[in-house]
Amino acid sequence: MNRINIQRALTILCCLALTYINFSCTKDYIDPSRALDDDALSSPQGLTTISIGLQRRYSFERTSNIYNYVTANGFVTNELLLRNEGNIPELQLSTGGATVDGTNTVLAGLWTSSNKIIYDANLVIANAKNLSDKNLASGLIAYATISKALSMGNLSMYWEKVPVGIGRNIPFIDRMDGYKEAIKSIDSALNYTATDEISNAFLINLPDSSINILNTLNALKARYSLYVGDYENALIAANAVDLTKKSMFAYDNVSSNPIYTFATSTNNVFQPKDVNLGLPQGLYPEMADKRVLFYIQNDNPIPPAVRIKGFAFTPTSRIPVYLPGEMLLIKAEAYARTSRYDLALVELNKVITKMPGQDIFGVGADLPALTSISNEELLTQIYRNRCIELFMSGLKLEDMRRFNRPQNEMKRNFFPYPFVERDNNTNTPSDPVF
Repeated sequence: MNRINIQRALTILCCLALTYINFSCTKDYIDPSRALDDDALSSPQGLTTISIGLQRRYSFERTSNIYNYVTANGFVTNELLLRNEGNIPELQLSTGGATVDGTNTVLAGLWTSSNKIIYDANLVIANAKNLSDKNLASGLIAYATISKALSMGNLSMYWEKVPVGIGRNIPFIDRMDGYKEAIKSIDSALNYTATDEISNAFLINLPDSSINILNTLNALKARYSLYVGDYENALIAANAVDLTKKSMFAYDNVSSNPIYTFATSTNNVFQPKDVNLGLPQGLYPEMADKRVLFYIQNDNPIPPAVRIKGFAFTPTSRIPVYLPGEMLLIKAEAYARTSRYDLALVELNKVITKMPGQDIFGVGADLPALTSISNEELLTQIYRNRCIELFMSGLKLEDMRRFNRPQNEMKRNFFPYPFVERDNNTNTPSDPVF
């Protein structure tokens, strides 16, 4: 970011931060665009700064999407163990059922942040199209689309229906249509980058080069295409991802990893449930599975013995936007659900036999390949390996639905709508029973 006018960038970011605080605390959604002045929306520098702000809002602090979806997902899928019942929102999620209601601030934070990111990303995308430098515009559109698609995915993953905007009495659509809207946005961004290659003038203005833009767009398309049952496009998109390239949310000692800051370092909110990563008997990881001790510590002298490791082990640990193993498992599942079982087993075995040194993030089971296996068991093993390979990624609840896991393995299926939405939107749907 040294090539952006620093004073201008900080001013815009501060305005965004202050507006976000006001937006999160108030129940009035009127005119959320007040945060973004005309200068910010019309200049390349301003649009770049806003785009960077979207990514930071998604990935930093306890109010971020990352902290909130890892927390919500982890408790209701039994990945996490509550450490302090004084943390009321986390206590509700840990208890589950009807205890989780519209007052839950973890869910309200995820809801509000996701909707605000989508709204501001749409402004960036719309205004970037007016820029004369089409290569720079392509970078802005693609980069903002990543935050937008992730946020749309978060809403669609945890709520039965999602709003189509911000404001009073906004209508809702089915969550599967939410995923499809995310895919549509990704396809649009990929079309822009195919027509006008992302310019170095945009890339050098990013504060960190840890996000691989094109790989990330394809990885998210593969993820959401799988979720909506579009298996052919899931395969095409997953195959387009270069598994030798990383794409991560970066942190430093000033802007630290939010899971580390609020959970790992304090031991006061949550830790992994157990050495079996919260899986039920019959799906336990094998004792020799090297992924387990990648994600957890199991020898702490001070209770609890099982603690967070993996991608939240230090304040500067980087969190992947996606893992290579996720792409392999997407292909395995897509093949299995279209009755191409031999190909599915090949992709699954790539994950099972992968050694830590063969993975760019060091995630590897290093186990013998599966050989003789029924088609039904193949899907079970894909689910099992998703739970292990993608531990604490926030993706497990969607997996549990897709693989028809028993209700007694989860503490909730979908979340209630936050009161911040219900109090202002007469179209807010009824809360799910479970």
